[in-house]
Amino acid sequence: MKNAEQNPAWSLFKIMGEFVHGFESLSKIGPCVSIFGSARAQPQSPYYQLGVDIAQTLAENGFGIISGGGPGIMEAANKGAQLGKGTSIGLNIDLPFEQSENPYIDPEHNLHFDYFFVRKVMFVKYAQAFVVLPGGVGTLDELFEALTLVQTNKIKPIPIILVGASFWQGLIDWLKNSLLKNGMINEENLQLLQVVESKEEVLDIILNFYDKKTFETNF
Repeated sequence: MKNAEQNPAWSLFKIMGEFVHGFESLSKIGPCVSIFGSARAQPQSPYYQLGVDIAQTLAENGFGIISGGGPGIMEAANKGAQLGKGTSIGLNIDLPFEQSENPYIDPEHNLHFDYFFVRKVMFVKYAQAFVVLPGGVGTLDELFEALTLVQTNKIKPIPIILVGASFWQGLIDWLKNSLLKNGMINEENLQLLQVVESKEEVLDIILNFYDKKTFETNF
């Protein structure tokens, strides 16, 4: 008979444990915005500073900030949350490279995950909006996960905001010229994405979307 570590069925208990820990840790955090972006962005990068400014502005207006907990844009998001006196949440993932927790996460909201899919549930469940700064494969994965969930009505509609028109324009053009043109998506799907340049635009989109609405978790 296989021991516990060799039996795949035992992984279910570890997965369940991560879900329970995440739900218990985040169940009372209040309205939050998930901010995605590259782990490789350096502090001198304009996108890093823009990430700080966006997170600080959102925190000053009552939103907690959820990031992936690592360096780069994730660090910028948590730094901005603390500068804005808001809740600063980090959802860390154990990786062989790039990922190490940043110093701007509230100790009580510093979570660690082994499973990407559990971590992504936490990003989505407690977010009132997604703000996506330039990033790589992981950022695109998170963006399209959010887009798919809204498109298929698996979660209620929430703002999906892309920051940096020059970075995202190629993707928008591809969505229009390849997917939309060939009938793979419709115009309403494209309208789920909003491209902005400034912290003020991000805040305006979120506040206008939620005018007089009640904040709730997504599922």
